Amino acid sequence: MDYQKILDNIYEEMSYRDVSGKVASYIPELAKVDPKKFGMHLYCGKKQHYSFGDSEENFSVQSITKVFTLAMTMNIMGEDLWRRVNVEPSGNPFNSLTQLEQENGIPRNPFINAGALVISDILVDHLDNPKEDLLAFVRKITGDDDIHYDETIAISEKSNGYRNIALANYMKALGNIKCDVDPILDFYFHQCSLAMSCRDLAKAFMVFANKGTILETGESFIEPKIVKRINALMQTCGFYDEAGEFSFEVGLPGKSGVGGGIVAIHPDNYSVAVWSPILNPKGNSELGMKALERLTTLTGVSVF
Repeated sequence: MDYQKILDNIYEEMSYRDVSGKVASYIPELAKVDPKKFGMHLYCGKKQHYSFGDSEENFSVQSITKVFTLAMTMNIMGEDLWRRVNVEPSGNPFNSLTQLEQENGIPRNPFINAGALVISDILVDHLDNPKEDLLAFVRKITGDDDIHYDETIAISEKSNGYRNIALANYMKALGNIKCDVDPILDFYFHQCSLAMSCRDLAKAFMVFANKGTILETGESFIEPKIVKRINALMQTCGFYDEAGEFSFEVGLPGKSGVGGGIVAIHPDNYSVAVWSPILNPKGNSELGMKALERLTTLTGVSVF
């Protein structure tokens, strides 16, 4: 497969003329990002890299990190995790409060904000320094020690994260948050502020495309049974209330973030990351969704 030719075709085809969305503005620092940024990076199982555009530039990956923290938590909790968070698509916005009321404080899945806060609670409870442990996890699977939190983004999130604060306190009241709320939120806001490039993300997610083995080193890092569950959740829940549309159009497991990034995997073949900050009404990168649809169309290969 000539991936570079395919990516070049996508780059030529994509145009902001057809994009009508907006950059995320509820986090002030994200509103400052150049809306015309656009990059894509594909990393295949033969250790080959293909890319275009702004694929080497760091950006705030936001909810994409929920895949990493889920992997860390499943390693700690195993199947007991599912007593505190479910595995069903939400069908509601990622920061919905109404579903918690109806379902007694048990989030619908680990990728909506409420679910990720429960995951954060578990990590804060079990780890001495979850922020450092998350960095170590990401640096390990990318082979890059120069990955850091963007403190400016973290402060901006904390200053404006009223809805997440409400979610955490509400679940605390319903008994599904065990630790003090403040350290949970501090970890959650830092988690979302992690700065990575499309290249970094493609390398990181190759571990999920490669049955838990780090491609570069050959080290078995995540149990295959955990990877199986995570990939299934990415397929059904990775795009909030647009997960069905992404499966229909793209046909790959993946995860998005309101920083404009999307990562997807084709198991045993490749991982791919795309970044374009303009979001559609569901909170997913508008151009990124189109680029990944073209990728699976032009390659003629998806998981279906």
